[in-house]
Amino acid sequence: MPPSSTGELAREQKYVATLYERLDVLRERTRGQLDAVLAQGASGTHQNRSERDSFAGMYAQRLARLWAVEHGLCFGRLDLADDGEPEESRAEESHAGEDQTGQDQVDEKRLYIGRIGLSDDDQQRLLIDWRAPVAQPFYRATPAAPMGVTRRRHLHSRGRTVTSIDDDLLDLDRISEADRATLNGEAALLAALGEKRTGRMRDIVATIQAEQDKIIRSDLNGVLVVQGGPGTGKTVVALHRAAYLLYTYRERLERRGVLILGPNPTFLRYIEQVLPSLGETDVLLSTAGELYPGVTPGRREPAEAAAVKGRGAMARVIERAVRERQRMPRTPVQIRLDKFTLTLDRQTLEAARSKAGRSRRPHNQARAVFVRHLLTALTRQAARHLGRASLDEADFADLREELRTEEPVRVALNRLWPYLTPQQLLIGLFTDRGRMTAAGLDARECDLLLREPPRPGERPGDKQGENWWSEADVPLLDEAAELLGDIDEGVLRAARRAEQEREERIAYAREVLELTGLADVMDAERFAERHQADDPYLTTAERAARDRTWAFGHVIVDEAQELSEMAWRMVMRRCPSRSMTIVGDIAQTGSAAGAASWGRVLDPYVAGRWREERLTVNYRTPAELMEVAARVLQLVGPDLKAPESVRETGERPWALPVASLAETGPLAAAEVVEEGRVVVIVPAGMAAEIGDIVRSAVPGAAVGTGPAALDAPVAVLPVAEAKGLEFDAVIVVEPGLILRESSRGPSDLYVALTRATSRLGVVHRGELPEVLEGLGRR
Repeated sequence: MPPSSTGELAREQKYVATLYERLDVLRERTRGQLDAVLAQGASGTHQNRSERDSFAGMYAQRLARLWAVEHGLCFGRLDLADDGEPEESRAEESHAGEDQTGQDQVDEKRLYIGRIGLSDDDQQRLLIDWRAPVAQPFYRATPAAPMGVTRRRHLHSRGRTVTSIDDDLLDLDRISEADRATLNGEAALLAALGEKRTGRMRDIVATIQAEQDKIIRSDLNGVLVVQGGPGTGKTVVALHRAAYLLYTYRERLERRGVLILGPNPTFLRYIEQVLPSLGETDVLLSTAGELYPGVTPGRREPAEAAAVKGRGAMARVIERAVRERQRMPRTPVQIRLDKFTLTLDRQTLEAARSKAGRSRRPHNQARAVFVRHLLTALTRQAARHLGRASLDEADFADLREELRTEEPVRVALNRLWPYLTPQQLLIGLFTDRGRMTAAGLDARECDLLLREPPRPGERPGDKQGENWWSEADVPLLDEAAELLGDIDEGVLRAARRAEQEREERIAYAREVLELTGLADVMDAERFAERHQADDPYLTTAERAARDRTWAFGHVIVDEAQELSEMAWRMVMRRCPSRSMTIVGDIAQTGSAAGAASWGRVLDPYVAGRWREERLTVNYRTPAELMEVAARVLQLVGPDLKAPESVRETGERPWALPVASLAETGPLAAAEVVEEGRVVVIVPAGMAAEIGDIVRSAVPGAAVGTGPAALDAPVAVLPVAEAKGLEFDAVIVVEPGLILRESSRGPSDLYVALTRATSRLGVVHRGELPEVLEGLGRR
């Protein structure tokens, strides 16, 4: 390294060291503030406890953010021209991080860019949050449009030490002679792409590209679709967008929260570290199957059955299933009491059902209307039997209450209009062919969906009954919950009491904030809801996860092409504002119930009010591998175009015919590299067989979903579980069977061939698909 470069590296190391010193000071200060608040204990007045909990929550959240940005705290520097600041830096820097003033003007000629904003005790800016407007040139400036920047420097760190620096020269004419001597350079993006996979997604905050930055900083409102092929960075862009939106629109989003939906738990584990590393620790990560509180789907649904359950027509089926449980008998209902028999004729029953329907309440609340009408009719009959045809209001009410508690009356009313939970409704539907037929399913659909009832003692929804439900059932449960409503009037009364208490707490919180002079900087509703003295502190994400009716401020859906029509109905309920980021690739749709086009998905909800951005550059898959995948893409759709790869590795993909698939084990072992990850992608029906083979050859190899698949040196996964992940090396087993295994076989094979960042091999005992015949032999 030239002396000038060595000196520059030393200077950057010294500056970054001062940033970490400042970070340590802030952590210690915040820890002390939290300890002081907690030391007050639970004693004192309601006001004292409320204030304690409020400040404890605030300091705990701040401390979590300060710890989350430890790795790569500062990753860049902008050198500005002598005659001005960046063209887009004049906007106010709102929400300037944990320790920044948010000044309107930028006077420094060198701006350091990092994960959060930092300033010293004199409010002099030390580090700019990457999401601030002034940081945009770090991602968007080019030699053709330098945006007032002469040089962009990338700082590469290990731990707290800067190990190397790379410079992008943007305006040669405006750089000084002294600065020319300090230039360093290797493209930061390509250096990052060449790193080994770790089993977890890394953030790209230091290497965001211009087309990605445009999407990340797109406006909050409306539905944004991000369409991009494999390796274009869709997922990581979506995560950085979440961090940017929370930074820019924190007041709007912090109360309602942000939901990120992923395709499976393995994928969520893969991405879970990205947002905390960007300073955001309170975002709900979930799959569609986890959106119904209290139900953990553990059963794998056959593809054909899942496709039936995913169709939008199932909404009408669920609606009919509810109405069938309200169907009135054709003959009068006899209710035998000790002294006489009461009769409910069809006219009375139909009148009661009609009145309940006109109330427009959900099933369980409409039941109160139905029961009230019938009890009135029964009370009049009972009065005549008792020779008390003329009763005053109080006596009539007493007799009515007496009848309501009679066991035969309660049994008859419950049979006519039962209380139902969503679980009870679906169990009753899918275990009874007659009910399914009455709800509108044909004979083939009934055959696919008919199930045995839960075993005795097994309650679907509880941990022991989780294997009764599949992920395809969850949107149906959610649909049923909308139609059924709360279970009884007692629940409603409790809710009304809770609402009244909530209003009282908010009023009290408003008084507290007025007295303390904080009314202009703190929201009374948030103050009251988050810090009830009787409840433990819950984050926004924790409260949202417990509440099926929670409305999020923004929803991000990754691998969105896999969601069924019924799943989209459930997701849209979670975001009434329709502020959403939809991320996916139609060409990679693997689910039979998945999307064929974004228009078909979104037009029923936001027709003409959604916008699309495309990512066209493949940063993950080398050109040699993408050439193979592009041929498979033509099977998906002849008009589809694969994204352009930005690099080559010199590693040619290979194919190997084998007499026995047992050879897969040694092949996988040969691909293992230090600190890297290898995946063997298999047809779904062969996961167990190939898993045993690979485990015998590679100790510690993992098979199937879960954290082990990410942490092991070699994992064996079906295509659906590998979606969205990336590995150093990929071996695809029996590609011909992957093509034939489902109606979306070409899409599945396309996904399998685009998971690798370096090396790709194909192992086959059967015939190699014609589209792969150009592969070289190992």
